[in-house]
Amino acid sequence: MNTIRGVIGLSVVLVLAACSTPAADESGDITYPINAVATIGQIADVVRNVGGETVDVTLLLGEGIDPHTYQPIEADLEALQGADIIFYNALNLEAQLGPVIEQLGSDRGIPVISVEDIVAEDLVFTTDEGEPDPHLWGDLSRWALVTQGIGDALAEFDPANAETYRANAAEYAAQLETVHEWAQEAYNSLPEDQRRLVTAHDAFEYTAAAYDLDVFSPQGISTESEASVADIQAAVDYVVSNDVPAIFFENTIPVDTVEAIIEGARDQGHDVTLGGELYSDAMGPAGTPAGTYIGMQRHNVETIVRALGGDVPEWPLE
Repeated sequence: MNTIRGVIGLSVVLVLAACSTPAADESGDITYPINAVATIGQIADVVRNVGGETVDVTLLLGEGIDPHTYQPIEADLEALQGADIIFYNALNLEAQLGPVIEQLGSDRGIPVISVEDIVAEDLVFTTDEGEPDPHLWGDLSRWALVTQGIGDALAEFDPANAETYRANAAEYAAQLETVHEWAQEAYNSLPEDQRRLVTAHDAFEYTAAAYDLDVFSPQGISTESEASVADIQAAVDYVVSNDVPAIFFENTIPVDTVEAIIEGARDQGHDVTLGGELYSDAMGPAGTPAGTYIGMQRHNVETIVRALGGDVPEWPLE
């Protein structure tokens, strides 16, 4: 464990929490911009779109950071202790950061809003072992529901701008539904025998359910444990037996596992290509199209559909 990370724990959180209170003037009214902190880019982007000019968003886990294995550092705690409201995913996504957020929010008396609290329980997939799958953003339609929940949370926190937040949330959710329908059309262009998505870890179950795909990954929904030799062999067998033409790597995980699957398939006489990089648990670089949630989804859909032999329809947004 990194030495700096090793010495930061809940005791530090308690010290920081005692030194900060939510943004308010002497009368108790909210001061602007509201300081919102979000753990992952997919959530941060929604908060930015819903909050508009009255909300300043700080992202903790940026480009290429795997939230499953992430350990909080001092800069994270400094950001959290200055927050007025915190948004995170929960559902066992943020590893050691989740309990820190809950503890700090409770001690400071500030709102802590999680995706787990926003969505209905029956919309969350679980593994055979009963563990929740946190990757709801894979389904644009489900993420539209999260958008509405974030709008409600900001409206409750800042009633003076409630109408604006809810209007922004409705507008952004409508954009997500439009992209969702575009994605359905794109995936529907795939031949029936090529609707198979093979990735390094199991982050695309919601994508599969929303767009009628079959998914296979050698690694489970968390990346805390590496894929075993047996897991990789199972993926090789799946690729070969189903004549999968392309498989994909993810921006938060080394490409080694996927390359091992490709090599194993070729050893069995099946030529499978590297279909490209997908954004799963983190978005792309800030300031690029993939640095937004909609841009990230557009990239993933176009990359998957083209590599598997489908046609990408015209982009529906301006």
